[in-house]
Amino acid sequence: MLSILLAAFLLAASTIGMHAAGISLLLRYSTRARAHSPTTSFAIARTLLRVVWWLLLLHVAEIAFWALFYLWRGYLPDAEAAFYFSGVTYTTIGYGDIVLAKSYRLLAPIEDLVGVLMCSLSMGYFFVVVNRILQGQPQAIPTPSGKDER
Repeated sequence: MLSILLAAFLLAASTIGMHAAGISLLLRYSTRARAHSPTTSFAIARTLLRVVWWLLLLHVAEIAFWALFYLWRGYLPDAEAAFYFSGVTYTTIGYGDIVLAKSYRLLAPIEDLVGVLMCSLSMGYFFVVVNRILQGQPQAIPTPSGKDER
């Protein structure tokens, strides 16, 4: 049990580090790429798509990291089962059609919790990007008549 808890702690710490590094790279790129927020519809869409794809790739890498651990330790029979189990656990779907052996079951809720936290962190970053875009847009100025002027 202690070895499983240690493995869970190391996997969680590694996943969090991986996610922090990935978001740091995204932050570094975004600050270099644009000093100003995108203003055209195409530029906004391109920025949002770039962020979403990067975050998706980051999550897939984290799922793969856990899956490779399950495979390496022999907790699941093959790569397909390991990746599938890791994916449904990380994303909190948890179908239950594939489960870990009783002595390793503690890993699943830890991966689930890490997945929730990393998805929340990604959502927070995405919110910051959208907020930055919105703050770069021209703001409507209310008039006494109630109509907005730009």
